[in-house]
Amino acid sequence: MAQKAKDVVTFLARSSKRVAVSAVGGLLVLVGLAMFVLPGPGILVVVLGFAILGTEYAWAAAALERTKRVAEQAARIAKDTAGSAVDSVGRTVKRPFRR
Repeated sequence: MAQKAKDVVTFLARSSKRVAVSAVGGLLVLVGLAMFVLPGPGILVVVLGFAILGTEYAWAAAALERTKRVAEQAARIAKDTAGSAVDSVGRTVKRPFRR
């Protein structure tokens, strides 16, 4: 009987950890997705949510890797766009003032 009680306690402890990780990670992912249209650091919160979920679920770890790749690609595009905007402003033709 003592072995079964120990098994039940172990099962409940493991299950409660999984439930807590699922709730917190899922909430962070949802809040991060909402931040894509609302003010806030949406991609960072989504990454954090997937990182938490990835401690218990393999699919979340894979989603975290995809999210990181997309974020790096977005950063590269933003950097290239900002660089080309600065270059184009520097190359504007200065016209004399006319009345």
